[in-house]
Amino acid sequence: MRGLETSVRKLRHQVFVEVAKVAFESTDIENDIEKIPYIITPTETPQYRESVYRERAIAAERVRLAMGMSLNPQDRPAHITNGLNKSNISDSYYEPPLMQVIPSACDRCEENMYVVSDQCRGCVSRYCMTVCPKGAISVDKKTGKAVIDQGKCIKCGKCKASCPYEAIAHRTRPCAQACGVKAISSDGLGRASIDPAKCVGCGQCMVSCPFGAIADKSQIFQLIRAIQKGDEVVAEVAPAIVGQFGPNVTLWKIKAALKEIGFKEVYEVAHGADVGASTEAHHYATEVVTGQLPFLLTSCCPAWSMLAKTQFPDMIDKVSSALTPMVATSRTIKQNRPNARVVFIGPCAAKKLEARRRTVRSDVDFVITFEELAAIFEAKGINMATYDKEEPIHDATAAGRGYGVAGGVSAAIEACVKEYYPDVEVKIEHAEGLEECKKVLLLAKLGKKNGCLIEGMGCPGGCVAGAGVNAPVEKGAAELRKFVAGSTKKLPEKELYEIKLP
Repeated sequence: MRGLETSVRKLRHQVFVEVAKVAFESTDIENDIEKIPYIITPTETPQYRESVYRERAIAAERVRLAMGMSLNPQDRPAHITNGLNKSNISDSYYEPPLMQVIPSACDRCEENMYVVSDQCRGCVSRYCMTVCPKGAISVDKKTGKAVIDQGKCIKCGKCKASCPYEAIAHRTRPCAQACGVKAISSDGLGRASIDPAKCVGCGQCMVSCPFGAIADKSQIFQLIRAIQKGDEVVAEVAPAIVGQFGPNVTLWKIKAALKEIGFKEVYEVAHGADVGASTEAHHYATEVVTGQLPFLLTSCCPAWSMLAKTQFPDMIDKVSSALTPMVATSRTIKQNRPNARVVFIGPCAAKKLEARRRTVRSDVDFVITFEELAAIFEAKGINMATYDKEEPIHDATAAGRGYGVAGGVSAAIEACVKEYYPDVEVKIEHAEGLEECKKVLLLAKLGKKNGCLIEGMGCPGGCVAGAGVNAPVEKGAAELRKFVAGSTKKLPEKELYEIKLP
């Protein structure tokens, strides 16, 4: 249930806030980090678990992940700060893998099971027994209600579909159900386990787990230490940031707040999106329309492009060679500010994986999400609801800013093609969510999407639905569309990829 202010979201936020406070203020980091679980659970009465000790143990692991460190081994529990010296380096990336299951927080959900609920009325027709191909359903003689023999059940779901009272439930892991690349299985003890070789870092498992048992690693601690050290830290903010801190919080206010924190300058990632739209419009018109390529896959969503490259390796040359907006923006920043340390601030957990790539590592120094930025604001005492400072920012056009919502990428490229190549007709194919993305890629592989510009978004709804957003998807999308509509310039220059940031 996205957009709800759940206890899990509050706990994550509180951990990030406390880690940020330590990074900004502490003179005894190890001691203050060890105190955080007691701040999260201040009394001896547990709030959500059966034991206060379990709650604090889970909080301790959340703190480690928030500091970019791996979980402590379950058979060798140690202090939270075990390995802190390695993490307490301002130019250090977190240790892979990105997404981790906190074993003590996982509730061992059923992977795939059909069960009869107390809604069963023991009807005479017994549709469920009739349709079951394996005779797995019988009637309890005492209660008269249906019972499923799990040893015989083949999980076909025919019983559930046939029940007129919806008395049969299908139990699955919420995290596994949300994973479009099937990277989640059982660890042998009933807990969820993520295969890092399959995981594309979209974070949909994390936001779908009702127990908060999955968390991503963060660079919030290292970023703040770099600011405190006096490094030239420069922010590039994704267009989806509009609406993430309240309906009246403009991009100008966010820029002013970031500079108050200590960022030396703030740029729009939408500038890099403009570069991408201009470049991919050129690629489509000169390569797809001419038949050099059968179709073109957009490149801006890292989860989508990683899916294409890992599960459809023969399509690698069909993924646009245009730089992602994050990388295009950071490279132009570093051309003009060679000493800058660039932090990408966006809605996307997968960007953390993208930034680790060998070809990107020197361009992007830190990646944090809007969720993590909200904690930094709170740690510094900045309330964006009442914040009234502003600083202008005009780096991008409506086309690039529209990248933050599903369909915005293909719309921007199509508009550029029509402007630059008015005689060219654009065929658009769009997919949201990794399951749908896989279907489209398979159809493309079979030759069913020739001539198309194919936009894929790992998160249903686009960037505004990323794992690191603060606002409900619908509200975030609405605010972004208003921002796009109010942009003074609509399209980038035809040769924008040769233009530098001022």
